[in-house]
Amino acid sequence: MKLRTPQMADYPAWSQLREESRAFLQPWEPTWPADDVSRLAFRKRLKRYVRELESDQAYPFFVFRADGALVGGVTVSQIRRGVSQTCSLGYWMGAGHAGRGHMSAAVKALAPFVFQTLKLRRVEAACLPHNQASIRLLEKSGFKREGYAREYLCIDGRWQDHLLYALLRSDGVS
Repeated sequence: MKLRTPQMADYPAWSQLREESRAFLQPWEPTWPADDVSRLAFRKRLKRYVRELESDQAYPFFVFRADGALVGGVTVSQIRRGVSQTCSLGYWMGAGHAGRGHMSAAVKALAPFVFQTLKLRRVEAACLPHNQASIRLLEKSGFKREGYAREYLCIDGRWQDHLLYALLRSDGVS
């Protein structure tokens, strides 16, 4: 498993994986714009990524298997410095690759980057209460459940409650 920032050359594999996984991902993500998997939308996404990287606001990564196949993505975003030193974790996995340990490996690989390179103290994640796969992933990765947020995010076109999780540098997983 390898993490790498997205590049324009990733567009064909990304668009194919996202399109093939649309029905699988739809219940867990914000509503996709009509042009979400278009080349132009991907180019705009990459430009946004560059701005976020340059301003230390977010760090997006694609997740690749050892053979080079794109299997998903993981993003450290909403970085808050100062007295907070916190970020949010988001992730997605292609339908044909789910449940095979790729995202667990990616989250585990990301912890040293967050805690040692970015020098953050806390990673927050949220998931829908009925998303058993995400609950397992977060708990297996050392995240602790901290709460319940009502109507926290607009997922699949409606405001939905979420379970709140966090992983701390002091949890010793980095």
